[in-house]
Amino acid sequence: MYQEGANAVCGEPLCCRSNDGKPTDPANAAGKWGDYRDCDTPKIVIDNLMQHLAQNEKIDFVYVTGDLPAHNVWNQSRDDQLDILREVADFFVRYLPGIKVYFAVGNHESAPVNSFPPPYVTGKNSISWLYSVMAETWIDKTNWLPKDTRSTIMQGGFYTTVIHPGLRVVSLNMNFCNDQNWWLQINETDPAGELQWLMNVLQQAEDKKEKVHILGHIPPGSCAKVWTANYYKIVDRYESTIVAQFFGHTHKDEFELFYDVDTLKRPTNVVYIGGSVTTYSQINPSYRVYTVDGNYSGSSWVVLDHATHILNITEANLTDKPKWQLEYTAKSAYGMESLLPSDWEKVVQEFKKNDAMFMKYYTYYYKSHVTGTCDDACKASMICSCQSARGGDPSLCNIPAGLKYEERRLC
Repeated sequence: MYQEGANAVCGEPLCCRSNDGKPTDPANAAGKWGDYRDCDTPKIVIDNLMQHLAQNEKIDFVYVTGDLPAHNVWNQSRDDQLDILREVADFFVRYLPGIKVYFAVGNHESAPVNSFPPPYVTGKNSISWLYSVMAETWIDKTNWLPKDTRSTIMQGGFYTTVIHPGLRVVSLNMNFCNDQNWWLQINETDPAGELQWLMNVLQQAEDKKEKVHILGHIPPGSCAKVWTANYYKIVDRYESTIVAQFFGHTHKDEFELFYDVDTLKRPTNVVYIGGSVTTYSQINPSYRVYTVDGNYSGSSWVVLDHATHILNITEANLTDKPKWQLEYTAKSAYGMESLLPSDWEKVVQEFKKNDAMFMKYYTYYYKSHVTGTCDDACKASMICSCQSARGGDPSLCNIPAGLKYEERRLC
């Protein structure tokens, strides 16, 4: 567990923990409200964030894009993972009572990390120990999900439900596209039948004239090539039904665009990657509020704008007064008329010719804690990531001659 004053330069993949001891150099001591080095967020920040949300935000429902456990992956047990799942649920019940919370499963939820066997793996190697507690927590204890979601949660950690009349959420388990999940060596095409299930859900939603929000952890652009190629085709087919996608995993603030499969020129969908509460590594904690077309007959349920809020860790540690502050809103920061895919494409094209606009994005990417510079190769790769929602395929964007595409560091 995070401990104020612990060694933040401990030589391990994760520091600032109680077993790291005190540093010989006081400058290497973990701050009370967090640390930018290879450290996760202290629990008091989570508690402070939940208090802030309860007192300052009007929230209709919550999307959580996964990865609840810490990054000390070498020192975790199944019980540890289940404890944090229950504890996070308790935070929401305590501070946001009566508000539905919709989770996606992250790659860190398992023990060992990234290990998500397909449903036909049974016995001691099965992942049912995790899925059963997910279902118990989200259905039985909190009433966030209806009982009819239990079967697919137990099958593969994915589910769908109606949030409001006309709006359906689909929560995907993106560990079945995770190239660090060694179980996919057996079958990486559709090991849990999730993509086939997704197509059936989307077809039924189209027939009922419902709009769909897709929720997940690992963004499509970071997925295994075969899986994400098929997912890309599904999004293309149901572009009028899927009106927004929300993902996490990278800890950074970014987005990905989908384009029509025929020409790869017409933008069809947007993936919002909203940043993390953890500081791991070299970033401020953040949360995001999406303004969505409202609950009325015939609503489009599209994202109208989003506002990102950050906690400046340096300031919080100096003053001992944590303050969650608005970092930016999308429409104002990028001069957008709307947040439709075509408008995000205009933003991407502006990045290419307007260095000031791109550097604004670069600053927000690191949640206003920029520690390095971004040269031409860095800029080309970041813009390429915005245009590449198909994993392992940077051909969807143009890298200038002489520069090499550099994939993002994932967590």
